[in-house]
Amino acid sequence: MQKLFKKISLSHLNANEHAVMIFMAIIVGILGGYGAIVFRLLILFFQSAFFGAGVTGTTFLDHVMALPWYAKLIPPVIGGLLVGPIVYFFAREARGPGVSESMEAVALRGGMIRKRVFFVKILTSAISIGSGGSVGREGPIVQIGSAAGSLIGQITRISADRMRTLVGCGAAAGIAATFNAPIAGVMFAMEIIIGNYGISMFSPIIISSVMGTVISRIHLGDYPAFFVPHYTLVSPAELPFYMILGIVAGLVGVLFTTLLYKTEDLFNMMKIPAYTKAAVGGLMVGTIGIFIPYIYGVGYDTITLALWEDLPWYLLIILVFVKIIATSVTVGSGGSGGIFAPSLFLGAMAGGAFGHGIHHLFPAITATPGAYSLVGMGAVLAATTHGPIHAILIIFEMTGNYKIIVPLMFACIIGYVIASQINRESIFTQKLVRRGVDIKAGREVNIMKSLLVKDAMTKDVETVPEDMHLNKLLEHTFSSKRSSFPVVDRQGLLCGIITFQDFKEVVYEEGLGDLVVVKDISIPNVITITGNKSLDEALKKIGLKNIEQLPVVDENNPRKIVGILSRRDIFSAYNKALINRSLARGMGEKDSK
Repeated sequence: MQKLFKKISLSHLNANEHAVMIFMAIIVGILGGYGAIVFRLLILFFQSAFFGAGVTGTTFLDHVMALPWYAKLIPPVIGGLLVGPIVYFFAREARGPGVSESMEAVALRGGMIRKRVFFVKILTSAISIGSGGSVGREGPIVQIGSAAGSLIGQITRISADRMRTLVGCGAAAGIAATFNAPIAGVMFAMEIIIGNYGISMFSPIIISSVMGTVISRIHLGDYPAFFVPHYTLVSPAELPFYMILGIVAGLVGVLFTTLLYKTEDLFNMMKIPAYTKAAVGGLMVGTIGIFIPYIYGVGYDTITLALWEDLPWYLLIILVFVKIIATSVTVGSGGSGGIFAPSLFLGAMAGGAFGHGIHHLFPAITATPGAYSLVGMGAVLAATTHGPIHAILIIFEMTGNYKIIVPLMFACIIGYVIASQINRESIFTQKLVRRGVDIKAGREVNIMKSLLVKDAMTKDVETVPEDMHLNKLLEHTFSSKRSSFPVVDRQGLLCGIITFQDFKEVVYEEGLGDLVVVKDISIPNVITITGNKSLDEALKKIGLKNIEQLPVVDENNPRKIVGILSRRDIFSAYNKALINRSLARGMGEKDSK
C-alpha cells in the first residue's frame, strides 16, 4: 500500500511539473511571437527613418532604387555608427546572427542568456536591417526568442535542463512567428538550437511554436512569407538536374561561410576601435548599394522577383557574389543580423540562374527557372546551417507549395552532404569553433580547452641530474611523492625523463648501484608541453603515452623546464573551474540585467 501511494504521488508530481512546463512554454511562445512582431515594426520604423520608406503602393526595393546616390550611401554608415557602440558597450553577444550564442547557451551554460540581450538584440538588429545592412531578421528573432525563454527560466529558477528547453521554445516561437511556419519552428529548435530530438522537449517546444504562430496570425494575418506560382516536378528525368543544383547549392553555402569569416578576420586586423568598424562596414555596403540596391536589408523583394522570374540570368549570377560580399561585410564588421535571409537570397539567385540554363537546354522536361529558385533557397539554407530537415519544412511552409517537395527534399539533402563533407562546421558552429568552443564535444572538453597549462602546473619541479648514481636515485625516489622525474644536465636543461618503471629491474642487480647513472637508464625523448597550451591538449598527450606527468618547458627554449603538469593537476584545475562557473552562473542570475 505504501508503495502504491508513493507511486501515485510521484506520478502526480511529474504531472504537475509537466503542466508547469506547458504553462511556461505558452508564456515563452507569446513573448517570442510578440518579440517577432515588435522587431518587424521596429525594422519598418528605421527603414522609414533612414530611407523614407513605407510609401503606399511601392516595395522597399522600388523606393530605394528611386533614391539619389547619397541617400543610398549614408544610411548604412549611420546605422553602423549606432550599432557598433551599442553592441560593444552593452551586449557583445548581440553581434552577428545570434544563433551561435543561443546554441552555446544551451550546450554549455544551461540555457543562461543575459537579460539585456533581449532588448539590445531587438534594437541593434532593427537598426542594422532598417539602415540597409545586408542581413536577415530570422537569426535575431531566434536570439530574441531564446533570450525570452531564458528570462522566464531565470525568473522561475528552474533547473538547467528545463532552462535549455525554454530557450528552444523561444527559438521555435520566433521562427514560427517570422515565417508563419510552426512545424519548421519546432524542427529548427530541435535540429539546430537543442541539437537532439529528446521526446521530453517536444511538447513544450510545439506549444511555444503554436503560440508564436497564433500571435503572428492575429496581428499579421495568415499568409505565407512568399506568394509564388505552384511549381511542380515536370518529369522524373528532371531529378538529376535538381541533384546538380544541390551540388551547386552546397558549394555556394561553403563559399558563403568561408568568405564570411575571412571578412571578419580582415576587420579584426584593422587598427581602429572595435565599435567604429560597423560604420566602416556600412560605408562599404552603402557603396555597393549605390550601384546594386538589391542587396539592402533582408532582400525578400529581390527573392520574390527571382521566384516570379522577373530578373535576367546574368543579374542573378552577379547577385550571388555581391550578396555574399555585402552580408560578409555587414556581419564581419560588427553589424547585428541573421544569415537566414541571405542564405535564402543566395539560393534563389543561384537556383534561378541554374534554372535559366537548364530550361533553355531542356524546355520539354524541366520546370521554369522560378522552380529552381524555390528549390535553391532550401538547398543553400541546408548547406549553410547543416540543417536539411528544417530547411525542407521552412520552404514548404513559407510557400505552401507541396508539389515541389520531392525535388526540394532531394536538393536539400545533396546540398547538406556536399557542404558538410567540405566543411565539418556549419555557419553557426564555425563561429563557436573559432572561439575554441566545440559544442559537439560537450561541456567538459570545452572547459578543458579554456584552461591553460601555465595556470594548472606545479612550478616546484623535482629534477634529478643525469650523473646521479642509481643508489642516490633510489633514495630520492623513496623520499619523494612522485614516481617520475625530469632529468637535467649540468646546465639545468632537460635531457631526459626517468620513472620507477625504468629502473626497478636494475635495482635488484647486485653491484650496479654505484656504477649505473641516471643518464644510462633514462628516456632521452621527452614528451613536453608549453604553458600556453590548453589542458585538453595536455590530457591528450598524457593519454597517448599513458604517462602520469608532463614537463612544462619555456616557449623559446624547449629544454628549459618551467614547471610540471600531472593528471592530478589537470583534474584539480577542471574541478575548480567547474565550481567557479557554477558560482558565476548563480551570480549571473542575480546580477544580469
